[in-house]
Amino acid sequence: MSTPQPSMPQAQAAVPNWQTGGGPSYAGYTSPIPVVRTHLGHAVASEWTKIRSVRSTIWTLGVFVLLMIGIGLGAAALVAANASQESLNNENPLSFGFFGLLLGSMCVITLGVLTTASEYGTGMIRTTMVACPSRGRVLAAKALVFFTVAFVTTLASVLVVALADVALLDGARTPTGQEWLKGTVGVSLYIALLGLLSLITGSIIRHSAGAITIMIGVVLAPLVIALFMFSQSLEDLRQALFEYSIPNQLSVFYSNSLTETGPSGWDPLWIILGVTAVAFAGAYALLEKRDV
Repeated sequence: MSTPQPSMPQAQAAVPNWQTGGGPSYAGYTSPIPVVRTHLGHAVASEWTKIRSVRSTIWTLGVFVLLMIGIGLGAAALVAANASQESLNNENPLSFGFFGLLLGSMCVITLGVLTTASEYGTGMIRTTMVACPSRGRVLAAKALVFFTVAFVTTLASVLVVALADVALLDGARTPTGQEWLKGTVGVSLYIALLGLLSLITGSIIRHSAGAITIMIGVVLAPLVIALFMFSQSLEDLRQALFEYSIPNQLSVFYSNSLTETGPSGWDPLWIILGVTAVAFAGAYALLEKRDV
């Protein structure tokens, strides 16, 4: 006869105490790692960590600030030292910040391209997409972080130059409230959107040098081409290139347009906003279809 065996309790997986506060349970197992549903805020925090920890951000924005403040103050000081008060009566003192802003925009363009294209060059984009499989969320987070950084940096630099130029040019007229708003907040929004357009171009092209070349061409080529259009039959095209070139649109914010027609007031801001929105939609569609 076989010896009766003591009844054993039904086998169940004992769940240690350290597992009770974790993620969801699966067949008797509870993960010790809390499961959190990710959202746009997490992607924004990740992109903020990236943009503030790479050296390209410090270099490009540092050079931008130096160009903006150095050239802006230098131009105003040179005019103040050589111009009479009578010749400055109708001058807008804020307009002398245009020269540094035009050159400094190249730095913002470069940083915008590098924010996206550099990840494709190094292969880091694969890690980014593994951490955040929602590609649209990644693009939106990059856009939000970059736009904020570019706008704040530009606004701070523009304000410094504007206040200093008003103090240096005693004979110039006092800018109106509308001119102050356009020459500080308006032009800062424009530069930030131009940098955002560069970021989107980098996402589409996926090559840093190529995207930077394209954006520099977009900024300078229309004006340069128009300067050498001497044929009378091309006059209408020449005029359009002058009017809608980015340097001319920047000058509109300082009430110093190169032409008597074309964009005026806040028109340049709406133009760049529309172009950027269309480009963003195209980049989003391509990002969803292409491999990383």
